[in-house]
Amino acid sequence: MDATDHDLIALLRANARTSIATLAARLKVSRGTVTNRIARLEREGVVVGYTVRLRPESEPAGIVAWTSILVEGNEARKVAASLLGEPGVAALHDTNGKWDLLAELRVENLYALSRTLDRIRLIKGIGNTETSIHLQTYRA
Repeated sequence: MDATDHDLIALLRANARTSIATLAARLKVSRGTVTNRIARLEREGVVVGYTVRLRPESEPAGIVAWTSILVEGNEARKVAASLLGEPGVAALHDTNGKWDLLAELRVENLYALSRTLDRIRLIKGIGNTETSIHLQTYRA
């Protein structure tokens, strides 16, 4: 990937619905170049999809939280498999540092968050957890 690819990706991240003509004008390249680069980035698996971002106030009520998880011993795969079966876990990330895993939780309310955390803490191989509730997202 070169600088133009990186600039194209940045523009698509800001608004994936930007027209090819607008992208070409901003990048100072032809529309064909933009079309070919997008096709190549998709074909190579760099761009794997497009999504919609909603204003937080327009989304249904719910709680998003992040749970850092310390795994005891050599149980990471078993713990991950158990977590991926938990309905409140929207995504699971392997990480380094003090915590072994980072789980994104999405639940309806605080009671559901409490129940989800209770179930997570009972999973064999989890030594400790720390949860933070997502309050707001800032975008560059």
